[in-house]
Amino acid sequence: MVQPWKQRSRPARLERRLEFEDYEATRDFLDKAAELSEQSGIYPDLSFGRTYVNITLHADEGDGEVSAAIHDFAAALDRILEDKEGAPDGPPPLRGIPTSGS
Repeated sequence: MVQPWKQRSRPARLERRLEFEDYEATRDFLDKAAELSEQSGIYPDLSFGRTYVNITLHADEGDGEVSAAIHDFAAALDRILEDKEGAPDGPPPLRGIPTSGS
């Protein structure tokens, strides 16, 4: 069952649990998520096991709500999931967020 992102208010954050067929698929997603984090400078809290990943994206400190940049990051993670074979050059680009070299 695919769970959508859940928006929480105290503290402001997005959360999602992902489930995978096996450890290899879990590891592949984590590697792509790490690349995406390096590109964007957004580092989610992750906890994982052999076939699952729990993701929490917190609002920036002092902000009362989750920013557009955090929502864009969540959407980029979703695109990684939709593209099961992955992009040959790494994770999909984030819209509206400068990447290194931009």
